[in-house]
Amino acid sequence: MHQGRPMGAPGPAPSQSLLAADALRARRFRTGRTVFALMLREMATTYGRSPGGYLWAVLDPTLAVVVLSVLFSLAFPAPPLGDSFPLFYATAYLPFMLFNDVANKMATSINFSRPLLAYPAVTFLDTMLARFALHALTHGMVSVIVYFGITVIFGATAEFDFGAIGLGFAMGAALGFGIGALNCYLMTAFPAWERAWQIATRPLFLISGIFIPFESMPQIAQKILWWNPLLHIVGMTRTGFYEAYRGDYVSVVYVAVLAMLTMTFGLLLLFRHHRHLLEK
Repeated sequence: MHQGRPMGAPGPAPSQSLLAADALRARRFRTGRTVFALMLREMATTYGRSPGGYLWAVLDPTLAVVVLSVLFSLAFPAPPLGDSFPLFYATAYLPFMLFNDVANKMATSINFSRPLLAYPAVTFLDTMLARFALHALTHGMVSVIVYFGITVIFGATAEFDFGAIGLGFAMGAALGFGIGALNCYLMTAFPAWERAWQIATRPLFLISGIFIPFESMPQIAQKILWWNPLLHIVGMTRTGFYEAYRGDYVSVVYVAVLAMLTMTFGLLLLFRHHRHLLEK
């Protein structure tokens, strides 16, 4: 006759793998809740305190595209690509601003959320992921509204290749994450670097193909500026709007490798030195 386990005797201990799996699920759930809470805080801080809130996130790039279109339409009879100045500039300006905003916001993640990082449940990676997700999603939403508005209001004709457009924006977001992660360490460890970076990157707006396509540049400029990853991001995005535009110079691999390297070095430096940075 089988004898049962004596009353009060401990049951079989759960396996280590089950305990590890439960701990991993709990950690992921906690990270997700933390990131979402940080996104809500950032939305209230960034957009909630200004009149119009999210409306300015749409008006800012829209007004910039309109102003650029009016200025250059007075000097040139037609845009270098297509038949619409607003669409031509929007295809470059919006992915450029996606990269720029994501990189700048992530670079200041630690300083922006320094009080919250005193809590054990909040890590520097949570703050970076929250800022990246919020601003990447915001720019994606704004871009859809602006592109749709240009085609409806201005009657611009475009051959939408959503795969190419999505890839161009993904390249911009990935590079912004990588540059932002590296700059997050550099700007926190060396405050003077923030000002130096702003000065060094001011010409990017003029040399990233926003006004002149890569193919229209002089040969010497092409050889030098090819190394500017933003030219590749702009070129890939424009291939999704203009069927005749090939963008043969675009290298997705180059941008991906650059984004991966900067992200890896930035995160490694932050993991190693973040406690010291928080004490500064």
